[in-house]
Amino acid sequence: MGEIPLNKKDQGLKFYLVREDVLPEAMKKTLEAKELIERKKVSSIWDAVKKVDLSRSAFYKYRDTVFPFHTIVKEKIITLFFHLEDRSGTLSQLLSVVASHHCNVLTIHQTIPLQGRANVTLSLNVTDMSITLDELLDQLRQLEFVEKVEVLGSGA
Repeated sequence: MGEIPLNKKDQGLKFYLVREDVLPEAMKKTLEAKELIERKKVSSIWDAVKKVDLSRSAFYKYRDTVFPFHTIVKEKIITLFFHLEDRSGTLSQLLSVVASHHCNVLTIHQTIPLQGRANVTLSLNVTDMSITLDELLDQLRQLEFVEKVEVLGSGA
């Protein structure tokens, strides 16, 4: 269903999270029609509103104001912990693997190396990641300087 269009007219407005069972029927049907359109189950807005038994005027009234919750929570963030050997260029190589799979680095925390080892914590936006998390972790574990990789948390 795409992103929520936040136009200039939307700025300063309050948004609410509302349980489905209290929504008016026309809003629920608008959501159904939008989903049919998004999934290409229908060829036009006319077909969508007809299929869900909704007037076109109601669809146009609500289409830009009601959205499923999952379209709002679109970013996926994970935090990874690494135990690395302290060698020149290790962090750069690690970040290169992460970037090659379209992960966006949000934060990096690296401890001062002690006894030839350093800890690194990365928070990543993996919304556009091109492989699965397990595949990414496997690739990172295969780097010769990585002694340990753990997922500390994930959200959204």
